[in-house]
Amino acid sequence: MCDAAPPAAPPNIVVVIADQWRAQAFGFAGDPNVKTPNMDALAKCSVNFANAISALPVCCPTRATMLTGQRALTHGVFMNDVPLAPDSVTVAKVLRDAGYETGYIGKWHVDGHGRSSFIPRERRQGFDYWKVLECTHDYNHSFYYDGDDPEKKLWTGYDAIAQTDDAKKFLDGRAKSAKPFFLVLAWGPPHDPYQTAPEKYRAMYPPASLKVRENVPPEMREAAQKMMSGYYAHCSALDDCIGNLRAAIRGAGLETNTIFIFTSDHGDLLGSHGGRNKQQPYDESIRVPLLVSGAGIEARKLDTVISSEDFMPTVLGLAGVAIPKSVQGLDFSAHIRGGKNPGDDCVVIECIAPFGQWTRKNGGREYRGIRTTRYTFVRDLTGPWLLFDNQADPFQTNNLANKPESAALQSELDVKLKQKLKDRGDEFRPGDEYLAKWGYRVDATGTVPYSP
Repeated sequence: MCDAAPPAAPPNIVVVIADQWRAQAFGFAGDPNVKTPNMDALAKCSVNFANAISALPVCCPTRATMLTGQRALTHGVFMNDVPLAPDSVTVAKVLRDAGYETGYIGKWHVDGHGRSSFIPRERRQGFDYWKVLECTHDYNHSFYYDGDDPEKKLWTGYDAIAQTDDAKKFLDGRAKSAKPFFLVLAWGPPHDPYQTAPEKYRAMYPPASLKVRENVPPEMREAAQKMMSGYYAHCSALDDCIGNLRAAIRGAGLETNTIFIFTSDHGDLLGSHGGRNKQQPYDESIRVPLLVSGAGIEARKLDTVISSEDFMPTVLGLAGVAIPKSVQGLDFSAHIRGGKNPGDDCVVIECIAPFGQWTRKNGGREYRGIRTTRYTFVRDLTGPWLLFDNQADPFQTNNLANKPESAALQSELDVKLKQKLKDRGDEFRPGDEYLAKWGYRVDATGTVPYSP
């Protein structure tokens, strides 16, 4: 999997997506607590995007954007549990039309017809091999649908391990196939509930032994340690899954013509800035891992800023397949192989309508911002809200917004943000207006109900 020789034929592509695994929570990223030896070995063989950004850091919006290469206000999935249109142009449909076999295993979460409902073939967005449930976080009693069978089946034990085993069987079954494949393995962990990984992994992380980040308030330290202990247990369980999956690729003789991508949909605050989970524009929420390795790729770390919308065109570029006109993201495949950066190292981050854990009652707000290689600048509906120099202040504890000494920098970044929004046709309106436009009905927390 560290072979940099160019592929001899259209490459197989294996994508692993974890749910809520922040970019900081790896040994290779400098986390002093977590044990991720397999991920650390993978990073040494990969192009490591150190500034990969979840543009709208919530599950469904990011997954819909990764599938379509479109922004949330284009495909309309700007919050959880709303449907991605069945006629969307997706990465799997395009690859299938180009001759690829397509497969998806694990968490889906873009169907919007209930988290336990059967998903018919016409709403599978181009994936044929199908072992999927819309969404569950009961990782030890986890159901799925197998292809066109409408009866639910149960993963054995901890679902991420069982799903990885199924992916290994998929790979073994294609060892001698001349047809390229595109396989996505999507895990539910390390998303909370945190204390549900297998016991041997939970035993690795006594809460009191864990060092919290500098931006965790003192009053949250103990709670953060408890969250982190379970979160890291999930991470180490998944790390073993990565090792097993990579071994399966080698064992099937697929390593010389397979591109392997590991990423996450968004991060997790875990007490940083006094917050939990995601949605907020801090780095623990918006920065995600993105490792790309395999055929024709030489390992190196890049500071290049890349966004969720760039996933689909980049995958198509790596496969040598034409990118549809519907795509709004950029193709970084040539950059991954040593070519020019197609972007400007400045991407938009956003929350269109806050909901769930981050309601207006507990500080949730609409925002638009930019994340550059160095800076984070964010506006809410009332004006500039956050400004961080992420090089001088990596824990984002010194908010420079609206300070006289930062006026020139803030003005420069504000101009960039406004131009980005103008180019996108984003008028940055209150969230209720977008809810009304798309016809989404929400409860008192601003959340679309999970059941139809």
